[in-house]
Amino acid sequence: MSNNSIFFIGIDLGDKNSVVIVLDQDGEVIEESRITSTKNSFNRKFKDVPSCRIAMEVGVHSRWASQTLKDLGHEVIVADARKLRLIYKNPRKDDRVDAEYLARLDPKLLSPIFHRSQEAQAHLAVLRSRNILVRTRTMLINHVRSTVKSTGARLPSCSTTSFHKQVPEFIPQDLLPALTPVLDPIATLTQQIFAYDYQIEKLCQVHYPETKLLQKVSGVGHLTSLAFVLTLEDPRRFRKSREVGPCLGLVPRQDQSGEHDPQLHITRTGNGYLHRLLVHSAHYILGPFGEDSDLRRWGLKIAERGGKNAKKRAVVGLARKLAVLLHRLWITGEIYEPFYTSRNAVAVESVGS
Repeated sequence: MSNNSIFFIGIDLGDKNSVVIVLDQDGEVIEESRITSTKNSFNRKFKDVPSCRIAMEVGVHSRWASQTLKDLGHEVIVADARKLRLIYKNPRKDDRVDAEYLARLDPKLLSPIFHRSQEAQAHLAVLRSRNILVRTRTMLINHVRSTVKSTGARLPSCSTTSFHKQVPEFIPQDLLPALTPVLDPIATLTQQIFAYDYQIEKLCQVHYPETKLLQKVSGVGHLTSLAFVLTLEDPRRFRKSREVGPCLGLVPRQDQSGEHDPQLHITRTGNGYLHRLLVHSAHYILGPFGEDSDLRRWGLKIAERGGKNAKKRAVVGLARKLAVLLHRLWITGEIYEPFYTSRNAVAVESVGS
């Protein structure tokens, strides 16, 4: 490759090897190669290449690979995998073709994403590790309950944190050899989850004081507020707070064509973990322990419209409103007012009368 040329490079990142396709400024393939997916290989391959645009798909290796190439002076575009339908729908899909498409596509069509900072990624790993433990504990508890239920007996209702203490006396004697060993890891997981909760609370206090503003909203605790801040990381990358809902997949899909415009389910794009946390918060707000607020009143009004899906629509709609509200509080630094909308409405009516 000449040092005076302009190159466009596409890299299909693999777990062991990556395919590299190099195009010249006229779009002609001038090089095709395969390198091992390691930092040393990337450094050797691209350290002497003149500054160029390199495109790759987001994945397990895209974080370190993109940073390595940026450190060498290249412009790196990490493409959103969900937007690359041109690749996924290609009937002759292979690593070489994928790399060539990445090199050829306009950067705007790649829907570039931006990796979080190393510190934010490390803190987010705490949340993800906690989530894995919670899911594992839930799976074990469900196993114990279903096994007992298959014998005609039932375990009492109790919280997940006290499950290992309250259920042993209700387990049939013939099942004790099989289920008692399962209760021990449930107890251990509960202690580890408590440790993560303490760690998350400390992260909020020391590194992310902005989460305190978000926690003023009923139903939003340390976990949800920290996940929100770490996932978005920079609130200014959204021009409007309303853009947060679509980013997190909390808006309906569209398949409009002519007069055909059916109502579809939400897109579920974006960060699935934060999506679930916001939905859980919406459930709490609408539940029996939720505090009275404009959010709760709005959600209950939607749920009262009837129909089997009314409650689901209310929860999803409330989760979307919650995401917009949290972003607004974060970027403005305002203190949350539960009845802000109601008070403004009353003030307008007073002025009008």
